[in-house]
Amino acid sequence: MRIHAKEKKERALGTPLFLKAQRSNSPKSALVKKPYGPGQHGQKRKRGRPSEYGKQLKEKQKIQISFGLTDKQMRAIFKQPKEKIVGILRERLDYVVFLSGFVESPRIARQIVSHGHITINGKKMTIPSYHVTVGDIVSIRNESRASKLFEEMSERLKKSTAPSWLKVDAQNLKAECINPSASEDVQFPFDLSLVGEFYSR
Repeated sequence: MRIHAKEKKERALGTPLFLKAQRSNSPKSALVKKPYGPGQHGQKRKRGRPSEYGKQLKEKQKIQISFGLTDKQMRAIFKQPKEKIVGILRERLDYVVFLSGFVESPRIARQIVSHGHITINGKKMTIPSYHVTVGDIVSIRNESRASKLFEEMSERLKKSTAPSWLKVDAQNLKAECINPSASEDVQFPFDLSLVGEFYSR
């Protein structure tokens, strides 16, 4: 059976990154079915205690895979103070789409933004890294709402819980950014401090 690249990445890092949406959090998850590294010798290979560099590298890779970032983009982001790094990642359009409950994973959010399904204040936006600011209204493009991709979205939004700085309107498929700087930070599935140490070496 062919091993999917997305699942191989999660198994290599030993951490669910929700690259395959709800499947990543189910018994069908690759990490549940095969809780060992990928490759011919993955099952035999013992995971020793990683070095500090190994830990830092692993956290860096988690962020790169989750957000689809290049090394150059990562270096630029991690030149900033930690508070600003949190905002840069948390307030990316693709991550806001995910946090709002429109889709089930950051990867899918990045795809639907790139494919032109999302608007900012009524205007189509195709840049996943666009920085959402206070007052911005993120919505599903009217022309896209009939797509099968969004047919169960209203029900999903009613069941999801967005962070307090996002005001989600499930009926109209939109979310307004209220004031992220005055709210709790998003609990990312990676350690920003370790990544900061990686780039300060």
